[in-house]
Amino acid sequence: MFSRRSAMLAAVGMAGAAVSGCAAVRPGSDGVPAAVGPAATVSAVATGSPSVTSGPAATPVVTAPLTGEPVSSESALEHAAVAVKVSDVRSAHPQLGLNSADIVFVEPNGISYTRLCAVFHTHFPEFVGPVRSIRPVDVPLLSPLRPVFGNTAAAYWVMNYVNAHGADIENLWSFKAGVHGTRAYYTMPGRAAVHSVFCRPDELRKLARKMKAPPAFPYLPFATGGEPPSTAASARGARRIAVPWGPADTFDTSYDYDEKTGRYLRNEPWGKHILADGERVVTDNVLVVRAKWKMDKIFVGRGAPDPVVSIVNGHGTFFYAHQGTCVKGTWTKGGTTDLFQFTLDDGSPLKLAPGRTFVELPQLDAKVKITA
Repeated sequence: MFSRRSAMLAAVGMAGAAVSGCAAVRPGSDGVPAAVGPAATVSAVATGSPSVTSGPAATPVVTAPLTGEPVSSESALEHAAVAVKVSDVRSAHPQLGLNSADIVFVEPNGISYTRLCAVFHTHFPEFVGPVRSIRPVDVPLLSPLRPVFGNTAAAYWVMNYVNAHGADIENLWSFKAGVHGTRAYYTMPGRAAVHSVFCRPDELRKLARKMKAPPAFPYLPFATGGEPPSTAASARGARRIAVPWGPADTFDTSYDYDEKTGRYLRNEPWGKHILADGERVVTDNVLVVRAKWKMDKIFVGRGAPDPVVSIVNGHGTFFYAHQGTCVKGTWTKGGTTDLFQFTLDDGSPLKLAPGRTFVELPQLDAKVKITA
């Protein structure tokens, strides 16, 4: 059993000084743990006790709270998650580190582009970026995880929203001044200034003073104990998922199913999503959470360039795709620190396949195109 911690966010401001010398960028490893054999019939998350599910020869298997996948030992997960905001406009490409993330949230940036929030726990790449500023929806998305948060601060209109939720994230700026002159951030040569800041997530994690504990429970409802994911019984094909962003679908992201790997390949509006190491961005799961966007002057003030994605005490519809098939249903979320709850159209709870997940957050009425 798990005891719910009071979840708060710890954010880190940008380090302005560059670190001399650039360590070699690692190849695009996804950090996927080795598969376990059929005798591994016990499952547990990093912060919980194992529970036997079947078989006399069962041996304990520890699973990662953000992927649901088995890992070598519980000690490998005894550290905080690190979230990093990553620019996703075309001029910010190529990016680094995304294929090592456990979860990547795709959020609106303005009304026509996207910005990513990548969360790392099972594996930390050498670099992630380019790093950019936070958005209001980062508060309810990340609060249940209690992560260290790498970013380049926020505009005044975002802070209006953040301050309105101060009771939940009172430690937001807890070590803003503690990263300057450290290895946590790096200014990448040859990049435009606005896209030159990169983060070393493991170095950032080591600097944390308060946010040291791992996520207390699985963030998503992963299938456990050998049970199949919800898509296993679905007859609805999902060879391609296209998610519209911006007016008149002017900025669509999409995912193509690759039978050879059993994973989805991500596309940007201009073509394949390719990282700086030449690797294609891939994911095991695609979860499209349609949510209300609003321009709330109480929080954002006049002239705010971005909508607020309204998921606190919210609800909407979702699509979940895995290995070429999909299911749909409805989602709800309570307060800032509450997890999403997903219910399929038949009334049963959603079960995701263990693995990496991209979570897209388009508008409530977005016309998501799913091709069988």
